[in-house]
Amino acid sequence: MVGQAQQQSFLDKVIARSSLETVNEAERATNIVFRILRDMMLNKTSNQIEADLKERAPESEQDVVDLWQDPNVMVAFFSRISPAQDLHIKPGTFMLRLKQEGALPEGVAPEEVAGAVFSATKEILPKERNQEIATRLPGEIRQIWEQA
Repeated sequence: MVGQAQQQSFLDKVIARSSLETVNEAERATNIVFRILRDMMLNKTSNQIEADLKERAPESEQDVVDLWQDPNVMVAFFSRISPAQDLHIKPGTFMLRLKQEGALPEGVAPEEVAGAVFSATKEILPKERNQEIATRLPGEIRQIWEQA
């Protein structure tokens, strides 16, 4: 059973830990969770997370590295050069963005999806990085991160 869990891709873990049913749903939702997280931190922190994911993700979970990088080239470019980094996004705004931009299926709670993405991400990142991310997250989002 343990060997089987180690063979799962990152998106398989997100599906297993949420009510999402397809790889496409999990990919879309994960991209949005990661986009919002990147919006909440400085480029330096985002770059360090990317480096940690590249270095630490098991071979079966290397999909997480591509997921961390924004698939929308224009959004990725403008978020890099924008002076508006380290945004203070409220928990309600975080969940609304995830629900709408992630096109979550009817009845799938954004909190559940965020928890699934957070849980799979935390397994890869070092403890110090997980703690650093937690300090950037407000209220309910931080609670979901810490419980994941």
